[in-house]
Amino acid sequence: VQLVESGGGMVQPGGSLRLSCGASGFTFSNSDMSWIRQAPGKGPEWVSGINTDGGRTLYADSVKGRLTISRDNAKNTLYLQMNVLKLEDTALYYCARGWTPDYWGQGTQVTVSS
Repeated sequence: VQLVESGGGMVQPGGSLRLSCGASGFTFSNSDMSWIRQAPGKGPEWVSGINTDGGRTLYADSVKGRLTISRDNAKNTLYLQMNVLKLEDTALYYCARGWTPDYWGQGTQVTVSS
C-alpha cells in the first residue's frame, strides 16, 4: 500500500488549497478513504471520510462547510478542497485508507499564516 499526498503549502487566512493523494498497491475503488491531520503538539484528528463510490462523505465539525472531500477512482486519487482556511487548520495532513485507517501516507504540510 502506498499513499502519496501533495498540494500543501503556506496560505493566508481565508485562502484555499487543494490536497491530492495518489494511491497504489491496493484496489482504491474498493476502499473507503479518510483525511487525518496533526497540528503541532497535538494528537491526530480525523478530518473527513468518503465511501468507495463517493456517495457518502463525513466531516469533523471543525471543518464542516469549508472542506470538501472527493475522489476519482479512475485516477486512483483522493482530494481535499480546503476553503476559508483558518489559523487553526495549520497541520500535517495525511491521506489514509478506511474509516478507521490502517495505512497512512507521509503527509503534506498546510500552514495558514498572516
